[in-house]
Formats: sequence, structure tokens, C-alpha cells
Amino acid sequence: MGAALPVLPVLCCRGGGAAAEGEMKLSSEALPQRRSSEPVLQTISRTFSDSELNKQQGAEIVPQSGVESFSLHLKEKKMYRPHDCRGKHGNYSHTALFARAEELLAKRIIDGDPLAYFLQGQLYFEEGWYDEALAQFEKIKEMDFQALYQLGVMYYDGLGTKEDPEKGVEYMKIIINSNSPKARHLKYAAAYNLGRSYFEGCGVKHSDKEAERLWIIAADHGNPKASVKAQSTLGMFYSTSNPKDLKKAFFWHSEACGNGSLESQGILGVMYLYGQGIRQNTKAALECLKEAAERGNIYAQGHLVEYYYKRKFYTKAAAFARRIAENDNIDMLAKITDCLPVYIAKGVAMATFYLARCLQLGVGIQQDQAAAKNYYSRACLLDPDVASDLELAANHGRI
Repeated sequence: MGAALPVLPVLCCRGGGAAAEGEMKLSSEALPQRRSSEPVLQTISRTFSDSELNKQQGAEIVPQSGVESFSLHLKEKKMYRPHDCRGKHGNYSHTALFARAEELLAKRIIDGDPLAYFLQGQLYFEEGWYDEALAQFEKIKEMDFQALYQLGVMYYDGLGTKEDPEKGVEYMKIIINSNSPKARHLKYAAAYNLGRSYFEGCGVKHSDKEAERLWIIAADHGNPKASVKAQSTLGMFYSTSNPKDLKKAFFWHSEACGNGSLESQGILGVMYLYGQGIRQNTKAALECLKEAAERGNIYAQGHLVEYYYKRKFYTKAAAFARRIAENDNIDMLAKITDCLPVYIAKGVAMATFYLARCLQLGVGIQQDQAAAKNYYSRACLLDPDVASDLELAANHGRI
């Protein structure tokens, strides 16, 4: 990498079995919702009032067409305040909200509300109670496409059950082939997930061609209501295809970035910075990298550290690198940002290496050879290829 070899995200295929060590595995697309991606419990916490948490008689759930429509309406406003449900800062505790939500949904199920079955399953899914979610979704999979979608994800990824990718593929195909209007908003995401299956050769025979076809359907010409994950994945796919097509890669990352993809925003910054698929444009590169970094893209943050270091802004590079190097839970960051873990690790490795370099040379920070050695070792553990490339660049005087 160093001064002339940027590392762009690549895709690796599983080839029909379990993922090999160090190989990238794509993630499933989260359940699409018609109006909002707000979690069930967040919706409840936003609409709960003190009186509702006090279990008053007048609270009711008004079922509509999806999780985002879940809301509570009060018949009575002035009720006793349940202080035992509040946290230190006046907010209701997570435990209290969850218990109340579970109780209300159970009541609506008894009353025969069909939406409440799904909402209860989705509440369990969002809380990581996958066994309970699986059982709830199984009860209604014949009549609820959203439950069927979640089951497809759970069987493919082995959430709450043993991995059964064939069943995951089967459920996604049912959604794609359905003529029901209730399945319409799920089709782009299902096409992305099915494309992932073909790309990974898991649940179906590996086929890059079929994966590409399905991702193009899912991406829908950059439609913001389609699968943004498919748009971003196509960008990575074309950057590694044989032959590469960096112009297509740039196009799809641009579409995904415009539709909110944090992953693609960071990649666009790197492409602008090195003139890949587009004319080199340092100003545009920095705009993309800085905004992506502010939104939590660790890969973009690592490249910014490199940019500051190469321009001898050592104090800024060292301070920024130290903050990034403190990240030690790659999987948690991947879940929060919906970015690929492999490239979060690369971003942390880059920052860690440059922090070690600053400590070794005493530039931008007090010299500390022992700390430098530790950070060099950590960079190697995070990503040996990144550390090796940067070491080579340092040895040749490029950094």
C-alpha cells in the first residue's frame, strides 16, 4: 500500500463450504420496512408515556402495516409516574421498556391482533433472543412475509438454529417469486441475499454471474428505495472482477453513497484520492473521507491518518491514530456501522502502524520505542498484509 498501493475492499467467495480463515463473508440485509428502520423497542420508548409504563387501562396498540407503524395511543393522560422504571437520568430503563413491550404485545396476541405476532418476534430478534424469535416467526411464516424473510436470514446465518442455507435460499426465492403486495417491499433485499448465496456458493452452487444478475436487480439502477447494500456490493464486486471495471465500481459506490451507504462513502474517498475509476480529485477525496470518518467509517479514518502523516501533519496524525487504535471490538463496530469487519480491521491496522511510526521517530508525539514496538505488533495482528505493505513503504522511504 504505502504511497502508491491503496487497498480497496474486495470480495472473496466461500466456494461451497465454510468460509476459509481470513476470508470475507458478506452480511445479510436487515429487514426492509416501508417507512422507517426504527427498532420496535425504540418506537415503544419514543411513544411510551409515564402513564403507559404504569400499565394503565387505556393504553392500546394500533396495528398497521409494519413495525414502523407500531404506535401507542392513550385514552387517559394524567397517571401515576412509575419511578421504579426510570434510570439515573430520567429515562426508562431498557429492562422496564422491554418488559412492558412484551406484556402489551402478549395482550394483543390474546386479543387476536395478527401484527402483534410478528412484532413480538421482531422484538426478540432485535434483542438477540434468537431462539424465541425463531419460534415466533415459525408460527406465522405461512401468512407473514416479513416473518418468512427473517426466518430466511436466521437459517442462512445460523441465528437461533443450526445453519441451513438451503432453507434460507428457499425462503428468499418464495419472496422474490410472490405476487403478493405484502412481499413487494422485501423483494430487493431478498434478491441481494440470494445473490450473496450464489456468490458465496452457500445453499446453492457458486456462480458469480448469477450473483451479479441478482445484485443488479436488487440495486435497481440506484433507486434509493432498492437495496443500497446491493449497490455497495456491486461496487466492490466490479473492483475485483476479472477484468476489473473500476468505472462501474465507481458508479455503484456513488449510487450507494448517495443513498446513505457509509461503506461506499469511505471507498469513494479512496478512489478519488488515488484516481481509481475517476480522475484524481484530492478535494473530493477529503470531503468523502472526512464525512465518512465522522460517521464512524474506520477504514476512512485509517486513510485520513495516512494522509495527515504523509503531509507531515504529525501531531494531528498521531492524535487521530491514537483514538482509532483504541478500537478493539471489530465485530461490534461492524454491527454498529454495517461495514465489513475485514476493512474495519484494515483501518485500525493503518492507524496503529502510523501511531507506532510516530512513537518510534518521536514526530507529533513523545518518542517511546517500547510503545512503538507494541503498536507495530498489534498492527501485524490486525492485518498482516497492511502492516507488511506499510513496513515496505517505510523501508523504501515512501513514508
